[in-house]
Amino acid sequence: MTIKEIGEDIVLHVREGRDWDAIEKHYSPEIVSVEADGNTATGLEGLKAKHEWWSGAHEVHSVEAEGPFLNQDQFSAIYTMDLTDKEKGFRFSMKEVAVYTVADGKITHEAFFYTIG
Repeated sequence: MTIKEIGEDIVLHVREGRDWDAIEKHYSPEIVSVEADGNTATGLEGLKAKHEWWSGAHEVHSVEAEGPFLNQDQFSAIYTMDLTDKEKGFRFSMKEVAVYTVADGKITHEAFFYTIG
């Protein structure tokens, strides 16, 4: 798949709430995932653990996904989410920019930039 096709598929998976399918299909076993707060997950098991925590800690009311926006071996997407933090008990909206790096047809690095408000 091209970077454009991978990006389109990732955005589609997010829109449809099928993040797990995207991980299995598009991520490298050596994936590095970096959050804006500095937390980093490495490898597929680390990424899956991060997604399990996220799914357990948040109720997702809605997600909008824009993109992909392409740049050589990278693409980005913009996600707008309406969430409830189940651990802290409050509802909030979040806008996030995700930047993905692709090598050999797999996502090898992802970084998230976001605001909460």
